Amino acid sequence: MTRTYRFPAALALASLLCTAASHAGPVPDRLDRFREIVSDRLSAVQVLDTASAAAAYREAYALLDEEIVESLGSGGVFASTAFLQDRVDAFGDAWGGAAARIVRLGSLTVGVFHLGDRIAGNSVRVYGKLRDEAALLTALAREGRPTLYPLPSATNGAVQFLVSWDGAQSGRAARPLELEVARQQSDGVRVTWTSGSAYPDGLVARSYAVRGQELRIRYELRYPGWVPGCESQTEQEDVYRFSPATGVYARVSQRQFDTWHKELHASAERLYTALANGDRAAITGLVPDPRVRERLPAKLIADAVCDSPVAGPGGEQVSVAASDARGVPWSLTFQRAGARWRVTGAAPVIP
Repeated sequence: MTRTYRFPAALALASLLCTAASHAGPVPDRLDRFREIVSDRLSAVQVLDTASAAAAYREAYALLDEEIVESLGSGGVFASTAFLQDRVDAFGDAWGGAAARIVRLGSLTVGVFHLGDRIAGNSVRVYGKLRDEAALLTALAREGRPTLYPLPSATNGAVQFLVSWDGAQSGRAARPLELEVARQQSDGVRVTWTSGSAYPDGLVARSYAVRGQELRIRYELRYPGWVPGCESQTEQEDVYRFSPATGVYARVSQRQFDTWHKELHASAERLYTALANGDRAAITGLVPDPRVRERLPAKLIADAVCDSPVAGPGGEQVSVAASDARGVPWSLTFQRAGARWRVTGAAPVIP
């Protein structure tokens, strides 16, 4: 009796151990092929060929997809987040600089991959059931490093999440940013909202934060007189609220910082236009001192140079760079009185 019951148990345990051993790491041939793509086809020289690099990235991701789908199809411990993370980590080690994260969201398994800084090197890939079989349901790809933020489920229970794509940081800690909301549907996942719908000219963010259903973005405004990389320019912060029912973010508030800079350059643009049109009344309103008006050339155009505060903590007096019709650089001193800016000094810059 005792031997009769122990033998099948031991046999079942041995079978499980063998199965686990067969799933303990990526299929060697698959991992070898992945390593070959990294070393031979995505080398520093070959990656300069955009078409070849895109094809190599597609093959690399196809191998990752095969690995994950196979594990999900096996079920049990092999479909667990910890097991899948261990498997993709093995591919990441072969890559060297790759980063991968596996997240379980309801019935979906989401892989967040950063294989390189090219658009084809970054992807968020969603896996789940397709006609009762494990499959890749959709793949999102953008420029920038992806980060995943789970969102409240839709009213019908559909999984929803936000993906941010962070571009390379500039000297002022601003970076290109793209955001998109993905929502589970019957046979896959669809994008329900993107930051491109709110910022059609693109978004360069100083900072952003996702807290529950709130999205807060602080970003650079683009206006006449704005120069990349300069300090104390006007910025805006938008606050959005996510609607689980619609899968869309709606803006609920907005405020600006350092608005004086935008107002200053609006006055500077009015001066340049008044000079070009010979509008003496407008020039007099902007340049009250007749001695300063006499020194002004007939034409001035803005220079893409950072402004220089002359005095005061809030930009009460600022030197603005411009050039005349001959290309000679000028320095215009603007003085703020209340909400108005007036020119109090103007002189060519002598080297």
